[in-house]
Amino acid sequence: MNMKKLTALLLAVLLVFGLAACAGSPAESNAKPGDTMTLQDILTRYKRMQGYAALWVPGTDHAGIATQIKVEEMLRKEEGLTRYDLGRDAFLERVWAWKKQYGNRIVEQQKSLGVSCDWDRSRFTMDEGCSKAVRETFCELYEKGLIYKGNRIINWCPHCRTALSDAEVEYKDMPGAFWYIRYPLKDSDDYLTIATTRPETMLGDTGIAVNPADERYQHLVGKTAILPLVGRELPIVADDYVELDFGTGCVKMTPCHDPNDYEVGLRHNLEQILIFDEDARVINGGKYNGLDRYEARKAIVADLEEQGYLIKTEPYNHNVGTCYRCGTTVEPMTSPQWFVKMKPLAEPAIEAVRDGRIKFVPERFSKTYYNWMENVHDWCISRQLWWGHQIPAWYCDDCGHVTVSRTDACECEACHSKNIHRDPDVLDTWFSSALWPFSTLGWPDKSAGDLKFWYPTSVMVTGYDIIFFWVARMIFSGLEQMQDIPFPTVFIHGLVRDDKGRKMSKSLGNGIDPLEMADTYGADALRFNLITGNSPGNDMRFYVEKCGAMRNFANKLWNASRFVMMNLTIDKNELPETLELEDKWVLSKLNTLSKEVCENLDKYEIGIAAAKIYDFIWDTYCDWYIELTKPRLNSGDEARARSAQQVLLYVLTDILKLLHPFMPFITEEIWQAIPHA
Repeated sequence: MNMKKLTALLLAVLLVFGLAACAGSPAESNAKPGDTMTLQDILTRYKRMQGYAALWVPGTDHAGIATQIKVEEMLRKEEGLTRYDLGRDAFLERVWAWKKQYGNRIVEQQKSLGVSCDWDRSRFTMDEGCSKAVRETFCELYEKGLIYKGNRIINWCPHCRTALSDAEVEYKDMPGAFWYIRYPLKDSDDYLTIATTRPETMLGDTGIAVNPADERYQHLVGKTAILPLVGRELPIVADDYVELDFGTGCVKMTPCHDPNDYEVGLRHNLEQILIFDEDARVINGGKYNGLDRYEARKAIVADLEEQGYLIKTEPYNHNVGTCYRCGTTVEPMTSPQWFVKMKPLAEPAIEAVRDGRIKFVPERFSKTYYNWMENVHDWCISRQLWWGHQIPAWYCDDCGHVTVSRTDACECEACHSKNIHRDPDVLDTWFSSALWPFSTLGWPDKSAGDLKFWYPTSVMVTGYDIIFFWVARMIFSGLEQMQDIPFPTVFIHGLVRDDKGRKMSKSLGNGIDPLEMADTYGADALRFNLITGNSPGNDMRFYVEKCGAMRNFANKLWNASRFVMMNLTIDKNELPETLELEDKWVLSKLNTLSKEVCENLDKYEIGIAAAKIYDFIWDTYCDWYIELTKPRLNSGDEARARSAQQVLLYVLTDILKLLHPFMPFITEEIWQAIPHA
């Protein structure tokens, strides 16, 4: 017999916050109190109870940057060593040991909260199956020309010392300044006024751009300016990138250190001069070489002022890109990296949402998806780390050929030289996470039974903060590798914030330890707290005192169940032939509740469903119906007492079914104690 299937497969907290969340110590793994897991568990239990075959594959990712940073910090603090002191192999042994020690802590938390995953199917993004899928995908995309290595502008974190993708850069409004600088025109006493927020980058200037429609500067296009302090000649070019009504209308071009300047530089064949190294210290900058970028800024501004080039300085707040892991200001710079060519992958992924094959709940988040996908740049997938999937590319030291191989190469595929070395970089963690819907089901073995049965999966549950990190990448990866969407529904929930509305973080010290909450109030109370008041896509505030209210609710149900059990003289769960008015009333209310809760859950209105169950149990069942049955139970009329017992038990049984996905522990305990049909 064919079974209906539902896959609550792709679980954001379980995967994305795997090793990253449990980095270091138990206390550091508690930034989130389990909101995503609770939602996913409710949906999975609900579908199982409806008779669906429901698969929930748990897992952890290797969290490349976060994990490596954590282990490096431990090495530095405890032994005074760096990873370079150990060497790559020995360092990776330390990381695997750390993973073994701490990697399962978040899993144990999830189990304590009643998360009902298929734990025997648990996966890790660097296990053998996932690693095989990663290498197969890399090689396939490389052979199709969709992966390439090039010297392009990227985001560089000087602290993590690695490239970042655009999605890994967070923009923060920071106070700064506009420095207005004279750029003399060649063979003229005149000059152009350039306003910049980063005067230190002028060391890499190779041109000046003006808008072609700007009448103030049309006569200067094709002429030359002189770079102050350096003396380099800068061609003046016309480009639509320059905004007519912003600043002075003249923009200095630093192609190696600004993504927009890089594109303008390509269009006008401007020279590329790299002026910062991996630590953001000046190179190719003459007397400023070796200075940190901020030290260089102070020195350059002082020299500009001394030599009469600085016109004025104005305070100015602007968005500054920072590393999403460590918060360091990123440095845009050109660097030889591996990229995924995004346009051919983004177009079918956009169409899959536009034509309705994939639906966002709430629908408004499809706009977030479109905005990112329609403006996406090629994805920088190489990371200058040791922990992760090492790029399967080997360079020939004799002929320079690059060999990309599914198995470890022993010789150059072009000249057959044995003198080859492997690319030391690893892949972005999200590269392996993007394959999760099918790599966990046996792909690249396309005949795998799980893959045939479970793919495409049914629903993706995640927060809105990783739509572009993960959701978009799973969609285009599924369409490219499987020729099918990975899931038809993306259920987006909000973030759980503290009682002041702030995002939970270690730095603020406002995280919630779910195990502490569970120990104090009960796991069921914590789960129900996270659900009540929850609406799709909207943030919610976490109030600790609300856990107390939910514990009181659990006590209310427990006491009501004890009352029913104390008054039972029947051993079967069945309705009486004759119903009294209050029986008909409560059964009618129960039928309406069951219908509405199923409708709400099918529409992912989980908070509304929980509120309706709460109101029915507390008000309708406990405060009204139980009180209405007490005279019958104590009347001495055996028939009337028996009918009251039957309806009390029948309603209690259905209450437990409805509440079970939300509060699994107490409902299971009571269920085991009551008689059944």
